[in-house]
Amino acid sequence: MSYSSAPKTATPPPDTSRGATADLCDVFVPEPVDKVSERQVSIVEPIFRDFGGRLRFSGPVATIRCFENNPLVRAALEEQGGGRVLVVDGGASKRCALLGDNIAAMAVKNGWSGIIINGCIRDSEDIGKMDLGVKALATYPLKSSKRDPGLRDVPVSFGGVTFRPGDWVYADGDGILVAPEELKL
Repeated sequence: MSYSSAPKTATPPPDTSRGATADLCDVFVPEPVDKVSERQVSIVEPIFRDFGGRLRFSGPVATIRCFENNPLVRAALEEQGGGRVLVVDGGASKRCALLGDNIAAMAVKNGWSGIIINGCIRDSEDIGKMDLGVKALATYPLKSSKRDPGLRDVPVSFGGVTFRPGDWVYADGDGILVAPEELKL
């Protein structure tokens, strides 16, 4: 009996139309992982958990930098989202939640595609029933303070990646990708 290391069937091409991060990586990050190169698409470190009812989401990035205060998160999600993704750098604080069910419900009503929080959320069971992508580090039942709103529409960096307003983000159960423009074939 002879064995061949070559596969017997052809590998199907990636289906980028579904927006899966693995398929997008196959097309837009073709370099081997151990090759040092400048990549147009960045991959966020795997530190986030899924909490929203929508596991796959994407859209143009809007940003907020805040620490243990969420007035700008509320203000942003009160606006029409137009399919955008709100990326919040909460300094990785695990002392309070920057998003709860009431603000998440506003995001759904106003057409936001998703929210990525470098920090905590609360009301996770209710948020999990909403048609909204939500990724965060953890849950914590205490609400945030309201004294220092933070900064809006500024570059934010966490998870080994910088998110800039207007970048595109792609997220699903496998991870988060960031690109300077929409990924199209």
